[in-house]
Amino acid sequence: TECEKEPGSLLWIFVMVGNIVRGMGETPIMPLGISYLEDFAKAENSPFYLGCLHTATVIGPFLGFLLASFCAELYLDLGSVDAEDIPITTTDARWVGAWWLGILICASLNLLAGMPFWFLPKSLVKEGETNEPEEMSKKSVELLQENDKNEAKQTMYFIPFLKALFHNPVYMLFICITVLQFSAFNGMISFMPKYLEQQFGKSASDAIFLIGVYNLPVICVGYFFGGLFMKKFKINIYQAAHIAFWVSLLEYLLYFAAYWTVCDTSPVAGLTVSYE
Repeated sequence: TECEKEPGSLLWIFVMVGNIVRGMGETPIMPLGISYLEDFAKAENSPFYLGCLHTATVIGPFLGFLLASFCAELYLDLGSVDAEDIPITTTDARWVGAWWLGILICASLNLLAGMPFWFLPKSLVKEGETNEPEEMSKKSVELLQENDKNEAKQTMYFIPFLKALFHNPVYMLFICITVLQFSAFNGMISFMPKYLEQQFGKSASDAIFLIGVYNLPVICVGYFFGGLFMKKFKINIYQAAHIAFWVSLLEYLLYFAAYWTVCDTSPVAGLTVSYE
């Protein structure tokens, strides 16, 4: 019939390119921001500042979940379709929320939040020092000149340095642990909403809201008090490694206990129950 059309839209390419550009803009914040803090903060204050930085990185997703929960309550064709004319509800599997609205809002906020970075100074007076701004600017100019002279050498030694870094067991172990932690977190973020929808009959909006409220605030508290604890007791690297090991072990045991939390399987026609 004339109404039948094969799916062939290429609009997903715009979404993919937008996410790539967003990732390119967000990636420098963590490595450069951490280096910025390390260069101009006291050694005993640096863990607390890093804890605040990581706390802020979790507050963002928390607010994002709340925004996504609100957008999921709105129908996809917001503004062009009257809500009273929609025959389905948010708990219906055919419901598609206004996912694009959150992207537009976050893109606008990212643009506004990025503007203050233009006004950050190139160098700051390190905490505890009383150097005058002129002296600091002279030192920064000298450092920049030295970096320009050594740029060719740094490029030459980059590959051997990267090879030596990959042979560092402590660094590689940290990379593996980070990958596993983010894999578990991303798995929970990706599949937990659908699990809540299927097992507990929640709408997509409610499922997203519950994940944001129950998971991310406690992570913020952990980051903040972790940095405060290291600042208060002046924890060194080895002590921090021991604390991270035992806390990670406790976290594993708590998550392992979830294997005994089993819910009844929802009836699915053709799989768990017959069609009759």
